This record gives sequence, C-alpha cells and structure tokens, in this order.
Amino acid sequence: MAQRIESIDVSIEELEHLVDCCGTGPLPVEGQQKLKAAVATLGVVVEMLADRNTTIRKLRELLTPARTTEKTRKVLDPAVAKDPKAEGETETSVSKAESGRRKKGHGRNGPEAYTGAEKVRVPHPTLKCADHCPGCEKGKVYPLREAKSLIRVVGQAPIQATIYELEALRCNLCGEVFTAPLPAGVDPEKYDASAVAMVALLKYGSGVPFYRMQGLESHLGIPLAAATQWELVSDRAAILEPVGEEFIRQAAQGSLVHNDDTSMRILNFEREDGDSRTGLFTSGIVSVVEAGHRIANFFTGRNHAGENLAAVLGRRDTTLAPPIQMCDALSRNVPAAFQVILANCLAHGRRHFVDVVKSFPAECRYVLETLREVFHFDALALEQGLTPQQRLSFHQQNSLPLMDGLHLWCEQQFEEHKVEPNSVLGKAIQYLLNHWLKLTLFLREPGAPLDNNVCERALKKAVLHRKNALFYRTMNGAHVGDLFMSLIHTAELNSANPFDYLTELLRHPRELAQAPSRWMPWNYRMNLLPATNVAA
Repeated sequence: MAQRIESIDVSIEELEHLVDCCGTGPLPVEGQQKLKAAVATLGVVVEMLADRNTTIRKLRELLTPARTTEKTRKVLDPAVAKDPKAEGETETSVSKAESGRRKKGHGRNGPEAYTGAEKVRVPHPTLKCADHCPGCEKGKVYPLREAKSLIRVVGQAPIQATIYELEALRCNLCGEVFTAPLPAGVDPEKYDASAVAMVALLKYGSGVPFYRMQGLESHLGIPLAAATQWELVSDRAAILEPVGEEFIRQAAQGSLVHNDDTSMRILNFEREDGDSRTGLFTSGIVSVVEAGHRIANFFTGRNHAGENLAAVLGRRDTTLAPPIQMCDALSRNVPAAFQVILANCLAHGRRHFVDVVKSFPAECRYVLETLREVFHFDALALEQGLTPQQRLSFHQQNSLPLMDGLHLWCEQQFEEHKVEPNSVLGKAIQYLLNHWLKLTLFLREPGAPLDNNVCERALKKAVLHRKNALFYRTMNGAHVGDLFMSLIHTAELNSANPFDYLTELLRHPRELAQAPSRWMPWNYRMNLLPATNVAA
C-alpha cells in the first residue's frame, strides 16, 4: 500500500487553471508542486481501488486528515492550531482566550494529588518541639504548619505474589506432621479480591487484553495466564450481579437519561430464526438519579439503544413523571413503548457544520460562533451552581435570542435561495430545522442538557475494548464485560476509586446480596466504617 501523501489544499478550479497555464509558459514552483501532488494522489487512489481490501474509510483517511479538535477557534482558523501567532493571533491573546478554562499552576503534582500513596512520617533526628535553636541559640523551634515533603515514585507489578513457606515438622515415631499456621490476617485463598479487581480494571477499564497482561506479568516473574484471568473475572461476576441489578433499578428512576450505542462483535453469537438484523451493538445508558448521582449501564447484543432503554424504563415507578431523554436524532435510540421528554444533541447538529467548514467558511462561522456562545452560557451556569430552574431562566435570558437568530438565519438560507437544499451545507441546515424543538429543549425544560457528551464518553469504554481486544467470544463474555464496565464507569462518574470499589465489593459478597443499595459508589464507604463511627 502506498504511503500517505503530504496534504496540499487545492481546488478543482485551481487545477484546471494550472493546466491551462501549461500551454502559455512554464509554471511557478508552487504550481508545479500542486500539479505533482494531484497526479500523485490520483496514482495512490488508483492503486488503492485495485486492492479489494480497500474501504471507503481508508480512502477518506488518505484524502482527509484526521481532525484532532472541534474547538470553534481552531476549526475556523486552522493555522492557529499549528502556530498561535498565525493570522495576527498572538500567544498572549490565545492564552487570554483560554485562561478561563486552564487550571492555574505549573502542571506538577503536589503531595496532596497522591491520594493512594503511603505516607511515612520522618521525625527530626536531633530536635523536637520547644528545643533551643542550634543556630541562634536563643529562640525555640516549633513545627511548621506544613511538613516538608519528598515524593518518591517506584515501579511495581500490577499483580504481585507472596509465597508463605510454612514450616512443617514430622514426628519420627508416629509420623504426624505439624504445620505452622498462616500469619494473622492472611486469607488462604490464592487470588485476593484486589488481584481480581486489578485484572478487571485493566481489562474493562483500561482496555488491556488478557494476553498483554499475561506477557507483562511473565516478564515480572508472576505467571498469570490469560485463561486464568478470564476465570477470575467470570467467576466473581456472580458476586457482583446484585449491584449490577441495583444499578439498573435505580437508573430506571432517574430524572434524566442519556443513551447511545456503538458497534460490537461477538464471535459465537447465534441469531434466532427469522432475525433479519445483522448488526451487534453495545449500548450505553447514563442516568442522573437522586442527589445528582450518575449511573452508567452497558448492554451488548442485537438490541439498539432505544430497545435497551425501554427494558430499563420497564422497571420505572409508574407514579414518576416521564424522564428527559438525551440522544442523537436516530429513531432507534428512542424507546417506543415508554413516554419520555425527548431532547437531541446540539453537538451532533454542530458537527455537521464542522465537517463542511472548509467549503462554506462564512456560513459555518456564523453557526459555530453562535453555538459557541450558547455552550459558554451553559458552562457559566454550571460554574455558578445554578439550580435547574435558575439555569433555565439564565438560558432563556441569554441563549434564547441567539437561538432565535440562528433559526431565522437557517430559514432565510432556503427562502432567499442562498443555499442549495441538496448541498452538504443545505443538509446541515435542514438537520437543525428538522429537529429544532428537540435540539432546543434546554430553553423550555428545567434540567435538559445541551449535548450527549456524557454518554459519548461512557461508550469510550466499549470502543477501547473493541480497539484492543477486537471482540467478545460469547454472549456470556459480553455480559461480564458489560457488568464490570458499568461498575467501573459509575465509580468514575461519582469520583470514587474504581479499584477500591471493586475490591470492597468482592470482599463483601454476603452483604451485597442482602442490601445492594447500600453498596453504591457514593455510599459504600459508610459500610466499611466501624460501628462506633457510624453511630457518631
């Protein structure tokens, strides 16, 4: 396969002009480079088309460089992404524009950032509080408010092992053997709950396949076969099932649900007779429940996101009002059997204009800059901690005029025949008009979000697994993956340590079965406190 060509922006009209100029005299160096690039591109495309394995995606990757950002400033001014001084944009102006989003500091992590580090207090070898100063010999020394800290970072294996060699003594007369007991607190089980939690976190939280983990551990002198890792997570999944079911039950009662899906592959998937559907999917459902806690649930199989959401809402209390549902405009994302207050993702509508900004820079600039202001107002509402009703009033005051102006502009493009409806820009505008009420629900309903980004981020767990492991082997494997991804990402959404969370769940199987609602990421630590502290 030919190598990737250096990207040069040139239009068809410019190439035709260069060809015409060839008959009148020699071309300038820049013109020659553009013609050579066009000929080279044609050769590569012909070569790729001759290969039966070439896909449209590969052609698109060749001809259209991957976009690394969708920020309005960099989309409208591509040169800024490469050089902050380009087109009159100074480093000072760039830093001022982003100062509100950047965290203050030098970028280094202080001692307080190492929450999982062991702390060792080192007393002064010769001085203690109230001793006379050895320097001036007049004053007395007292502890500083903050001790001086030295951070020492060392490497270690993700999975470690300890061998307990128990001394065994045998009577030379009767032959009875006396073996030393295990030290206090040592579990005779070979694999500790923390080892299972680490394997699950690496596999389903960070996308590390079992075979890569096997290779890493073998280099470190700890044999851990891929088959053994699968046995560990699949056997312990039964312990975690009550919490997974509780996730679904509580998610069904949420006031706001996000959902979407992504493609997935299951090697040994057997379809029922008459099933005409060919795709397999992993659906992500993120629900906002009481006190603002968020729960992520994953479902892998033949069902679309809307069908999986319908199964979740089937457990909803019938006395509750319909929830707000945020998704993109695909009909398969909507649960057919349940009433919801439907909102569509404004970021999806915006992305249609990002994709055509090179062809229609002036029109796209107006749309992108208008939506940038709207998203800015939403960020301000979040920073100020406004209630849903206050946020609604804030958007009605600041964002409603902007969105009304955008809607009027979209209609004028067609009424005044400024845009061809069948063009890519026309289709982008028509998308906004077709779904306007659902795209602007945040202007009418308290608590309605602007975008579905929280679900898009959740689905990165499934995408990471698909990218590294390529597939699930069976439906049982997919179910185990869904369960662990749900536990891990829900812990992350609620600022809980997923490794600690999984470890404690696996160490308390009886308590999980009896009261799974007490083992959510936001309250499980309360169950680990001594009874005296809980009472206090």
